[in-house]
Amino acid sequence: MLNNDKTIFETYESEIRAYCRAVPTVFKSSSNATMIDEDDKEFIDFFGGAGVLNFGHNNPKMKEELIEFIQRDGVAHSLDMFTDVKRDFIKTFVDTVLKPRGWEDRKLQFTGPTGTNAVEAALKLARKITGRTEVVAFNRGFHGMTLAALACTANNAFRSSSGVPLNHVIRDTFNDMDALENLRQKMFDLASGMLPPAAFIVEPVQAEGGVRIATKEWLQGVQQLAKDTGALFILDSIQCGCGRCGSYFSFDDLDVDPDIIILAKGLGGFGTPIAMLVNKPEVDKAWSPGQHTGTFRGQGFSFVAGKIGLEYFKNEEFNEETKRKGDIVRKVLDKLNSKYEKVVDVRQKGLMLAIEFDSAATVKEITAKTYENGLIIGACSTGEIIKFIPPLTITDEELNKGLERFTASVEAVLS
Repeated sequence: MLNNDKTIFETYESEIRAYCRAVPTVFKSSSNATMIDEDDKEFIDFFGGAGVLNFGHNNPKMKEELIEFIQRDGVAHSLDMFTDVKRDFIKTFVDTVLKPRGWEDRKLQFTGPTGTNAVEAALKLARKITGRTEVVAFNRGFHGMTLAALACTANNAFRSSSGVPLNHVIRDTFNDMDALENLRQKMFDLASGMLPPAAFIVEPVQAEGGVRIATKEWLQGVQQLAKDTGALFILDSIQCGCGRCGSYFSFDDLDVDPDIIILAKGLGGFGTPIAMLVNKPEVDKAWSPGQHTGTFRGQGFSFVAGKIGLEYFKNEEFNEETKRKGDIVRKVLDKLNSKYEKVVDVRQKGLMLAIEFDSAATVKEITAKTYENGLIIGACSTGEIIKFIPPLTITDEELNKGLERFTASVEAVLS
């Protein structure tokens, strides 16, 4: 078989495939933020597995621990039975993430292996507790592709293939105080016809929506409205969490106290799947044993690698590095913003950034060039925004090399 032969994929793989159309090559190896294809062409990865690879491709410490785990016949799959590596993961999460925030009474619920599984579980729990059906979600939000999660997702391109009504969601405007006050008035107007909700679900930083960042005032307002209506306050931190925004949670600087936090993606560290809810104890006690289940809740590989990932946050040094690298990217994007009229805006929190252009057509041209130039990066929202989510462990050399390739790609299209 010839190198970079894509025939077997094009012949047998479903038409649903997407990322491989934007990056049409066959990769053979990867390390940190660098990927190599079968033609030995080097690519810098600014996509990071859609936020999964916060600690890079083949993180050396994680790889070492995983190899040792396999060689000692560690328990790779255990449903929700007890294992030594699960205990180690839980203890590290409690010590590193929960105790410093005064949240050591919270309960960790391991769901099915992806973010959308965790969203489904959170919504089910909220509806079970309240006896209500409606959920408040926000424009441009993305919460997953299974039905309850998809109902909360705003993008019609994703919603269009559901095949059934996506209902029981009240849609409001993200990060808009006037809209929130209007919603409040409707919630307490007996003549409005609006049913009280089971939950408010919100991303503190909308990732797929284009790196749109909730203000402290607005997010606290959502939390208060949830409390006043007897609804649960759920924060979806699937892509914007696990250190991405310069602290473990993207909302650490916003002084909120969610009933449920949803985590996935970077939680597993190595690219192995895991998803988890962090529940207040009074919320979690509503579950009966086995009432929400899933085959892949005991993913040993994710517990092993995830523990190593958590250890990056034992002090603030790693978070400071994340913010420093984010500022390096921001300077480059700000320069492009000042140079080209077709750049509409630049947004950032930590090492998650977006550069918004005038149209999806412009972005499509630019991302075609980034591929040619050896840079992996993705569009988001409705195609007019390019999002930067490289590994947090990216070296300065990789980061600067990737930024040079991005700048060259933008200039090739816009100059």
